[in-house]
Amino acid sequence: MKTLRNILQTSELRNKILFTLFVIVIYRLGVQVPAPGVSLDAIEALRAQAEETTGGIFGYLNLFSGGGLENLSLFALGVLPYITASIIIQILTVAIPKLEQWQSQGAVGQRKINQWTRYVAIILAIVQATGFVFIIGRNPEAFFGVDVGLFPVWNVGRVLVAVTCLVVGTAIVMWMGELITQKGIGNGMSLIIMASVVSGLPSLGIRIHAVRGWLWVGFGMILLAGLVAGIVFVEQGQRRIPVNFAKRVVGRRQYGGNNTYIPLKVNQAGVIPVIFASSLLQLPSFIVNVLPTSGDPTNPNWGDDVRSFVQANLYQPDNLGYILVFGALIVGFAYFYNAVAFDPARRADELRKSGGFIPGIRPGPQTERHLSKILNRITLPGAVFLAVVALIPSAALARLLSGGGQGQNVGFSGVSILIAAGVSLETMKQINSQLMAKNYDGFLK
Repeated sequence: MKTLRNILQTSELRNKILFTLFVIVIYRLGVQVPAPGVSLDAIEALRAQAEETTGGIFGYLNLFSGGGLENLSLFALGVLPYITASIIIQILTVAIPKLEQWQSQGAVGQRKINQWTRYVAIILAIVQATGFVFIIGRNPEAFFGVDVGLFPVWNVGRVLVAVTCLVVGTAIVMWMGELITQKGIGNGMSLIIMASVVSGLPSLGIRIHAVRGWLWVGFGMILLAGLVAGIVFVEQGQRRIPVNFAKRVVGRRQYGGNNTYIPLKVNQAGVIPVIFASSLLQLPSFIVNVLPTSGDPTNPNWGDDVRSFVQANLYQPDNLGYILVFGALIVGFAYFYNAVAFDPARRADELRKSGGFIPGIRPGPQTERHLSKILNRITLPGAVFLAVVALIPSAALARLLSGGGQGQNVGFSGVSILIAAGVSLETMKQINSQLMAKNYDGFLK
C-alpha cells in the first residue's frame, strides 16, 4: 500500500501508468474489430462452438492473439511475428559478425538490431497473414475444427485487403509496444503479451465452474496462488559468486581492494524461453495446414492424415508428444538464452582487465571454466521449473475439462501464469527503480 501511495503521489510515474493502461485498452479494443470482409454471423457461430469443438492449433494461436484470431481481427497476429523475428535475430547474432558487433556497441547497436527486428517482423507478418487468410478462407475446418466460412465472398481483392489489414495491425501493435517502452513504464511488448494471455483466464474460470462447480474454482484459485508464489521464489533466487579486486595505486590515489559478487539468477532468462518455445511451436501448424486436403471426411488423403496426427500429438496439453516437445524446447531455449545473455569468456576477460578475481580461481581460462560450470548447474533447475509450470497445470486442466465434455481448449494456462507472473515482477522492478530515483534524498540532509 505504501508503494501504491507513492505511485499515486508521483505525477510523472502516475502519468506513465495511465498512458500504459490507455494503450493496452486501445489494443484490446483493436482485438475485437474484425478485418474487412469477415462475416459477423460466422464469428458468432465460431464463438458458440469454439469452446467445445476446438483446441489444438486454434487454441494455441488464439492464446497469444488475446482472442483476436477467433474473429480474425485487425490485431489477429498480435506479437507473434515480432517474437519470431526476435528469435531469428538472436540466433543470427551468434553467426553473423556484423550483428555481434552491433550487440557490443551498446545503445547505438541495440537501436540498429531493433530496426532490423522490425523489418524481419513485417516480412514474417506478410507470410503469416497470407497463410492465415488462405487457410481460413479455403479450409476453415482444418484450422478451427468446425466448418465456419469467415469470408462469404472469396476473391483476390478480399484476400489482399485482409492480408494488408493484418500486416498493418501487426505494425501498429509493434508501435504500441514501443510507445509503452518509451513513454510508459517499460517492457511494452511483454505487457502486450501479458494482456493477451491474461484476457483468457476469466473465461477459463467460468468454464471450470460450469463443468465442476465452485469447489473446483476455489481449489484452482489456491493452486494459482501457490504457483505464483513458487514462480516469485524461483525468479528471485540467485547464486552470488564472490569477486575480489586487487589494490592498485594511481598517482596518490588508491583504487580497488573492495569485495563484491556476480549475481547469477536461477532463472536468468525469465519467461523468454517459454515465449520463444511457444512461438517456435506454431511452425508445424502452418506447414501442415498448407498440405492438400480431400474435402471428404470419409475419405481423407495423406495431407489430412498428417494434419490430424500433428494436431493430436503436438497441440493437446495432456498429450505426451506435446509435453516432451514443448518441454525440450523450453529447456533448450533457456540454455541458449543464458549463453547469449551471459558469456563466461567475456565476463572472465572483463574481470581480468579490471583486476578482479574469484577467490581460489586463477584469472583467465580457469575463471571462464568456473563461470561456465556454475551457469550450467543453475540453469538446469530453472529451465526444468519453467517447463513444469508451463506444462503440468495445462495438462491437469485439459483432463479436468475433458471429463466434463468441454474439450481440451484450455488456453494453455500454465504459459499464461508464467508470463503474467514474470512480466508483473519485471514491471514492479521498473516501478520501484523509478520510485527510488524520484524519492532519493541523497547522503546529506
